[in-house]
Amino acid sequence: MRPPTWIKTGAAVAAAAAVGAVATDPSARWYQRLRKPRWQPPSTAFPLVWAPLYALMAVAGARALDRSSGAERAAFARAYALNLVLNAGWTALFFRARRPAAALAEIAALNVSNLVVLRGAARADRVAGIALVPYAAWTLFATALNGAIVGLNRDR
Repeated sequence: MRPPTWIKTGAAVAAAAAVGAVATDPSARWYQRLRKPRWQPPSTAFPLVWAPLYALMAVAGARALDRSSGAERAAFARAYALNLVLNAGWTALFFRARRPAAALAEIAALNVSNLVVLRGAARADRVAGIALVPYAAWTLFATALNGAIVGLNRDR
């Protein structure tokens, strides 16, 4: 008996979330010393935003995979997996490697990946595509925030 798709996508998303949670340390001295834009949300907002976004990602992934087949399903699965790797990778670059500029380049790739995944999900299932819109929007916001931090800290 094979586990349902939602268990697989849930586990994959949970793994990406766990990597991100382990890598994130907003209390680190180097991060605290960075100049940040006034419009940055408080640190407590991020887990409150990410929890439902990750849930939506898992549901959308399962719906898209369950409603596609063959080469289309395989292509979506690869794009979805890459997206989760990029998602977790940003946190590792920004917080663990302490490389905001490298993280900015990486999140640009994540935004492209988001469009590919959103498009593939929407083709397979309209609801899945809609469910990924908040994630794509939040990642664009995170890109602007990352860019502002890089710009405010060029001299460091």
